[in-house]
Amino acid sequence: MGDRTLERIARDVERCRACPRLVHWCQRVAREKRRAYANEDYWGRPVPGFGDAEARLLVVGLAPGAHGANRTGRMFTGDGSGDFLYGALFRAGLASKGEAIRRGDGLRLRGVFVTAACRCAPPGNRPRPDELARCAPFLDREFEALRRVRAVLALGAVAWDAVVAHLARTGRAVPRPRPSFGHGAELKLEGAPLVVASYHVSRQNTQTGRLTPPMFDAILARAVAATRLAAGPSAAPGSTPCAT
Repeated sequence: MGDRTLERIARDVERCRACPRLVHWCQRVAREKRRAYANEDYWGRPVPGFGDAEARLLVVGLAPGAHGANRTGRMFTGDGSGDFLYGALFRAGLASKGEAIRRGDGLRLRGVFVTAACRCAPPGNRPRPDELARCAPFLDREFEALRRVRAVLALGAVAWDAVVAHLARTGRAVPRPRPSFGHGAELKLEGAPLVVASYHVSRQNTQTGRLTPPMFDAILARAVAATRLAAGPSAAPGSTPCAT
């Protein structure tokens, strides 16, 4: 059931044209391309989530990269951010390999699902509030479909705010003022997964040393541990590996 529901969500994401500015930008980038990818066909439209339908961990990012996921059609695939993220997931035993090149490259995730607050690559990596609001129902639907999720790893302030807003929309008692983002911040509400925050895995952070592999591994380990504790000491983080 989860697989079919996620497939329907993915189709709806791919067909979405709700934000003209983002539609125009994705298509423009796909036409003009980066010189290194001049001979490749770009995806050039909204990017669906990717991973295990039985995931206990949900990773939420900001948005597809213009020449990463907007090119390859899979979240965090084809750029430095994806190399950093999937390298960490591989070290944690949640990915079959530590690199993500393109759809169909054989990468498989186990126990984790990867998505984003905004499904289209935005100019300057900055989606507007109204665009994030129009994307929010997709995140709500993914949460509903991923019924086994016990922890959420929010990459950056936009993802953190999107997850907290989801909790508020679905009736959780979110404190006022709303909890603010910070690397290592955590939020646990009754009846909701633990939310753990990390700096985004962007090159701006990873190449400057603001976010190092050991820092991220520690945050990821905290989130993974929460999935196991919530399910009991003998439970595995997931059970059905998926590939795209």
